[in-house]
Amino acid sequence: MKLSTRTRYAMRAVLELANNYGNGPLQTRIIARNQDISTKYLEQIMAALKSTGLIRSQRGAKGGYILANPPEKIKLSDVFDVFEGPVVTVECVADEKYCKRAPDCIARQVWSEVQRAVRNVLQSTTLQDVIDKAKVTKSDYQI
Repeated sequence: MKLSTRTRYAMRAVLELANNYGNGPLQTRIIARNQDISTKYLEQIMAALKSTGLIRSQRGAKGGYILANPPEKIKLSDVFDVFEGPVVTVECVADEKYCKRAPDCIARQVWSEVQRAVRNVLQSTTLQDVIDKAKVTKSDYQI
């Protein structure tokens, strides 16, 4: 499974918003600069995130984007699903009729487990979890 660039950039953008949560909106150009993403490309990503209600925009000189909910209420799956849709490792896991061997296929069982594991991580991890983990990791490397 390979994630699209849009998904990876969207995750980085919402994590930046999560890290800044409570400090006011962030402008797209600031997020783009901090995350080394093209501003035009990020604007498209932010529009998609806004249309799903994950983020909100505020107009004005000090406007920008903010998370629609606190970081502890937003799961990674919320962002992932906007750009990737459901996790599917192979077609026969999603639709047993795809392959006549599916009911007895031992490989299908493995792919099904992988699919469930990925989905579980995405659904059980919030933006706040990632922010907290990053803070712990940074402190581990400071001397």
